[in-house]
Amino acid sequence: MNTSASPNPASARARLTPVTLLRVFLPFALGYFLSYIFRTVNAVISPDLVAELSLSASTLGLLTSAYFLSFAAFQLPLGMLLDRFGPRKVEAALLLFAGMGAVLFAVAEQTSTLIFARALIGLGVSACLMASFKAYVMWFPKEKLPLINGFQMTAGGLGALAATQPVEVLLGLTDWRGVFWGLAALTFAASAIIFFVVPDGAHKHANATLKEAAQGVMEVFTSRLFWRVAPITVMSQAVFLSLQSLWSGPWLRDVAGLARPEVAATLFWIAAAMIAGFLSWGVIAERLHKLFAIKPMNVAILGMSGFIAMQLVLALQIEGLGIAAFVAFGFFGTAGILPYAALSQAFPPHLAGRVNTGVNLLVFVMAFAMQWLVGAIIDLWPGTAGGGYATEGYAWAFTILLGLQAAGLAWYALGAKKA
Repeated sequence: MNTSASPNPASARARLTPVTLLRVFLPFALGYFLSYIFRTVNAVISPDLVAELSLSASTLGLLTSAYFLSFAAFQLPLGMLLDRFGPRKVEAALLLFAGMGAVLFAVAEQTSTLIFARALIGLGVSACLMASFKAYVMWFPKEKLPLINGFQMTAGGLGALAATQPVEVLLGLTDWRGVFWGLAALTFAASAIIFFVVPDGAHKHANATLKEAAQGVMEVFTSRLFWRVAPITVMSQAVFLSLQSLWSGPWLRDVAGLARPEVAATLFWIAAAMIAGFLSWGVIAERLHKLFAIKPMNVAILGMSGFIAMQLVLALQIEGLGIAAFVAFGFFGTAGILPYAALSQAFPPHLAGRVNTGVNLLVFVMAFAMQWLVGAIIDLWPGTAGGGYATEGYAWAFTILLGLQAAGLAWYALGAKKA
């Protein structure tokens, strides 16, 4: 089924071919496209969830961030599964859980059921990025990984784009439950496409024992390089995920004073800027490395510093600059994906799955904590008469997130001086 007439991984890695793009890149890109819709759709449907279920800010944060918690909990076993069984089988199987989670979300009547369904979705899409990164290490040239990874992230950006105005339009035709029924159908279809279309590769370490797999995890987590890069990468990506996937919508409503259609339109442009960032940072990193031997990690630090600057504008709530800063937030926030490729190239290929999932474990645990924390901080101030949240809560929450990122950046700079 997947072994006959399949391209050879060793020869395919020498160059990009139409066959590998069609049979490897596009199916995994579809999976990640859907995972990002699931991740960000609550930023648009949150008013409906709050109105129907009378949710507080902290409960809304917990409901949405349950996706991140289950996602994170599966990252370490996911890395071992990817390195042992390969990305095709693992992602196709997990997407079935995401589809079931979407069905449960569509029929749920209680907050606890929605939280469980959201967690099931997070488990189901937990391989969508890491499986693709593993497959690309297997099938594409090493020097093209930052570019290919950037294209993969662009597919996620298109998913985030689809979760803005298109979802708002769908909400005029159906409700949020109907949206999730549609997502369930698409997710089951993506699982089938990945299983039947993606070729099998040769898994050099497929017969590794559980002990050997665990030793690979230890090798990653005891690496000084890993712990030099991880803090700033984790803080930057966690902030990006927690704000872009939920609190960007309420912020635009409560601080910028936008009406619901204007919120959806602005979220669209934030997602568009995110797509531009995913496309640009990979190309920039590849070109600067080729022309001037500048390391991708240095490009990442530059981008993440710009990301911090945009959040400072948001935290200060500077009048007239907030919407532009949030759009730029979408662009600069994507620079945090570059360290994944940088770290992958610093470890043996058979550890690629465990390196990336190790970073992802930390990112999504922190994203869960941050998304809930923002809601908890906002709840410290009484809500507005119009049903929104107090602007002071956003200011304090964003300031705390800024401090965490500044600490990560300082840690990375300190490591550079010791190197």
